[in-house]
Amino acid sequence: MSTQAATDDVPDGRPVGARSLAYFNVYRLVIASLLLALVYGVPGELAAGTERDQLFANVVRVYWAFAACVMVGVDRLLRREDVRLTFGVLADIVFLTLLTYAGGGAGTGLPFMHVVVLAFASLMGQGRLALFYAAVASLAMLFQQGMQWVTVGSDAGRFVHVGSISIGYFATAIAVRLLARRVIANEALARERGRDLAEQMRVNERVIRDMDDGVLVVDPNGRVRQANPQAHRLCAPVMPRPVMLADFSPSLAAAMAERADSEREQVFVLDLPARPAALRVRCVPAGGAGGHLVFIEDLARLREQARQIKLAALGRLTASMAHEIRNPLAAICQAAELLQDERRSDILSRLTRIIGDNAQRLDRMVSDVLELGRRDRAEPELLDLPACLRTFVDEFAMREPDVRGRVVIEAAASLRIWFDRGHLHQVLWNLLANALRYAASGAGSVRMTVSGDSEHTMLDIVDNGPGVDEGARAHLFEPFFTTHSRGTGLGLYIARELSDANGATLDFVDNSPGAHFRLRGMNRSLDQAWNGDELSAT
Repeated sequence: MSTQAATDDVPDGRPVGARSLAYFNVYRLVIASLLLALVYGVPGELAAGTERDQLFANVVRVYWAFAACVMVGVDRLLRREDVRLTFGVLADIVFLTLLTYAGGGAGTGLPFMHVVVLAFASLMGQGRLALFYAAVASLAMLFQQGMQWVTVGSDAGRFVHVGSISIGYFATAIAVRLLARRVIANEALARERGRDLAEQMRVNERVIRDMDDGVLVVDPNGRVRQANPQAHRLCAPVMPRPVMLADFSPSLAAAMAERADSEREQVFVLDLPARPAALRVRCVPAGGAGGHLVFIEDLARLREQARQIKLAALGRLTASMAHEIRNPLAAICQAAELLQDERRSDILSRLTRIIGDNAQRLDRMVSDVLELGRRDRAEPELLDLPACLRTFVDEFAMREPDVRGRVVIEAAASLRIWFDRGHLHQVLWNLLANALRYAASGAGSVRMTVSGDSEHTMLDIVDNGPGVDEGARAHLFEPFFTTHSRGTGLGLYIARELSDANGATLDFVDNSPGAHFRLRGMNRSLDQAWNGDELSAT
């Protein structure tokens, strides 16, 4: 096994090589203990026997002492595991060869104990070391057989037997090494697939967590295995950490129990007392193991999406109509101006003025509608919002000179906002015109406050007028809704549409005491927001 594969972590934190060495150390100690028991258990044959019996007993005692020392960790003085492995295998070959010699040669069966050592060494060794261990064992056995032939005068045919055993050593080393390679390859493949599976599970969890719909994974026993944040928000669980579906939402659990069918998809509408709008619930069978996937949709959000689609279609329709209206409207305005120049009578002048005023109102409405067509051509940039406000107020004052006294700008620092310059001018014009229309005429009647946090810049526009009625708040940003006789009903709608086109939000906050609107945009570019770059000045 390779060094990297031998040092991969396992659940208890120990390297795989160290654990395998520990198992083999236990095996060595068991074998040495059995041989030691044989020495002390057969005293008549070994303890007081021949010189070779004494040699056998002494080798067994030393072998057991070596195995005990390795078991308690003396070999850890050798830092590297491959060195410890080689040291242990060579020591086993030496001791087993001595035992074979002392026991009477290859016929005792002790040479076959080398097979276990060589098999383990082939599993743990690197590359050609497996053949090196087999070669050392073969040479050791041939050497002891030579010593047997010299000292005892054994039959020379025994060398053929030892040679056959040596061939078995090499065959064992090669076969186990090939098997180890296959095991290592399968282990690496399984580890890679495990990482891919874990990564896929993390991606799935992230997708489920960021879904707009609530998702519940319920097992056949009604236990909630997984729930995303939207499910918690929509169902408002009874328990802080719900375990059962009944703890998560008793109404949902009762509705699913009434429609219990594990083989078909179920769709129904659920009314919860704590929510203003109903929920659309879709129960899908989870598979052969049972259980359900429960998808929860907020009907209020679906209605809002449908409403936005209708408003977008209405905006496209009115924009196309505005192009057709502008030409005849220009002719009407020109004709009204010509009639006013003739000065025939007071009644005719008054009627002509009415025609001109209404034509101008229609022209403003057409201009507002055409502004919607430019929302998709946004070219945002980082703008110094306080500086833009001061420039804008000076420009607005050219139309209404008293604006400088009525509008107060509060900005503690130079805060930037990611916005199209032309769109920001239109949004500010609509908001300030709306605030001045309803505010009192005194100084400081409209406050424009700039603030920010780590990611966003906020502009709060507050007037001291009567505020917005409760019944009108839900319709503030709808097109053609107005409470002023001379308004077009498109100012706030266009302001919000342009804000959305620049990644910003425009909301009505409350009455403070007059109307309080808040524009909230990013204080960095989209690239900086996605890549986490530092803010750069423009």
